[in-house]
Amino acid sequence: MSGGVPGRTGRTRRVLRGPSPEAVPTLVARACTLVGLLDVAAGVFPRFRHSRMHALAEVLPGAFGPFAAALSLSAGVLLLLLAHGLRRRKRRAWRAAVLLLPAGAAAQFAYRHSVIGVVLSAALLAPLLRHRDEFAALPDPRSRWRALANFVLMGAGSLVLGLVIVSVHEDRMIGDPSLADRISHVLYGLIGFEGPVDYAGPTSWTVAFSLGALGWLTAVTTIYLAFRPEHPAARLTEDDEARLRVLLDKHGGRDSLGHFALRRDKAVVFSPSGKAAVTYRVVSGVMLASGDPIGDVEAWPGAIERFMDEARAHSWTPAVMGCSETGGEVWTRETGLDALELGDEAVVDVADFSLSGRAMRNVRQMVKRIERAGYETRVRRIRDLGEGELERIRNAAEDWRGTDTERGFSMALGRIGDPSDGDCLIATAHKADDPPGPYGDLKAVLHFVPWGPDGVSLDLMRRDRAADPGMNELLIVAALQASPRLGIERISLNFAMFRSALARGEKIGAGPVLRAWRGLLVFLSRWFQIESLYKFNAKFQPRWEPRFVVYASSRDLPRIGFAAMQAEGFVNLALPRVLRRRAPAPRPCTHAAAERGVRAA
Repeated sequence: MSGGVPGRTGRTRRVLRGPSPEAVPTLVARACTLVGLLDVAAGVFPRFRHSRMHALAEVLPGAFGPFAAALSLSAGVLLLLLAHGLRRRKRRAWRAAVLLLPAGAAAQFAYRHSVIGVVLSAALLAPLLRHRDEFAALPDPRSRWRALANFVLMGAGSLVLGLVIVSVHEDRMIGDPSLADRISHVLYGLIGFEGPVDYAGPTSWTVAFSLGALGWLTAVTTIYLAFRPEHPAARLTEDDEARLRVLLDKHGGRDSLGHFALRRDKAVVFSPSGKAAVTYRVVSGVMLASGDPIGDVEAWPGAIERFMDEARAHSWTPAVMGCSETGGEVWTRETGLDALELGDEAVVDVADFSLSGRAMRNVRQMVKRIERAGYETRVRRIRDLGEGELERIRNAAEDWRGTDTERGFSMALGRIGDPSDGDCLIATAHKADDPPGPYGDLKAVLHFVPWGPDGVSLDLMRRDRAADPGMNELLIVAALQASPRLGIERISLNFAMFRSALARGEKIGAGPVLRAWRGLLVFLSRWFQIESLYKFNAKFQPRWEPRFVVYASSRDLPRIGFAAMQAEGFVNLALPRVLRRRAPAPRPCTHAAAERGVRAA
């Protein structure tokens, strides 16, 4: 990137903090967790109820009356469920806790005349009411499919906890029931029926009420999630996409990841002036942006401020994946967040590329061998392909995908051949000698998105598994050789995570720590393409551009990493394919819509 990064002038810069939990919500959440655990223990373990902790457990919310075990268990589970929402300052969790605590206190006073129980409930309720403004976070994106996930998770948890409840009363159990009998007793108890296990004395009633309470909680929470209003994840609208295309037309050459902001499963916030924007997706409570902000660098701070305001409003954890050094400087300066080098992007300058020389011998030999086998390549813009050929390429790319879900977020567009993406570049490999397959003579596909007026960025690589090895190398070389006639001066290839650690760790003189770190990365490469992507990119002698992750706190990094793996498609927590709701057809963004946006701007 050329040029400095402008700062704000004429007024004091306001440092924005990430939505890290305040002291009060954190303390309240911990108190709810502690109370919930004590209530669950009081409801499950008979020895706990007769220990010295019994005096405390009896006056906790929910532990009152003849149904003490079941009510204590119910209150404990509910408080445990609410604790996470309170920690994230969710308004609805606050409302539920404010209703639960007075109800528990009133019941204790009415049934047991327990003043201490009322005091404990009030002690937890007081900070909730006093600091109610702290609990203002809006709901996360959700759909009614969460109800099924809740039913599965709560059902499994209730089954495990139910087995504990059934088994802790061993001394009062009649006979020696098998594990199958105990599981049957739990399953019957969860739906309110008596099972095959019997106990001496009133223990049967205690177990029955406890299992019934677990079944009731599973049913009620599932019904609530099924019938509450949906808050679907935000999507890029036609107007948003048109405005982003205008910004990319003016400033798209700044960042090779800019065009990926047009993924339609992202949301966007614009700066007050409309001259800059940040696109993002929310995954598991993490607000993930990718790449640099789009648009005029002078307006970046305004877009970043809107991004942080949105994160605070929902109590999402803000993070940026794969921003450039310039972008990292602006993000950290404007927000007070930290940055960590994540890896390097491989960029090949077309003018400097050549197959000659010792360094390119392996690539040169592979390309010549494949060409002698009868393969030919074609490199064209999307707008130059007919609809029939485009459809064949789409179907082939879908069929050759190696996973059930599409991978990619920060460097993937998620579509091929959309009418609005006419400037995208597509390289295809063909072999006419082979018997025609379902996609004719097509054997491999590479898709590139625009990077300003004179560059492209690699989007996806797909090939027929029956084709000869080296298809990707062949097509990258073909794209580089065809670039001059297409007006392309630079090509961005794959992103190599931890590239510098891999490169330095294999050099002579590397220390034991660096070698151990490289060894761990090589080990992880068995499941994630860490070393292989680095070595593949290095074949083309690129220049390496560092990329960074921006985060609020080091304790957020595991959560951000997991959310990024979900967004990239490496971890899939979606429902099985047979249970998923059919996704709506992709919304085409026509040239007319894009032109309307340009004229409006």
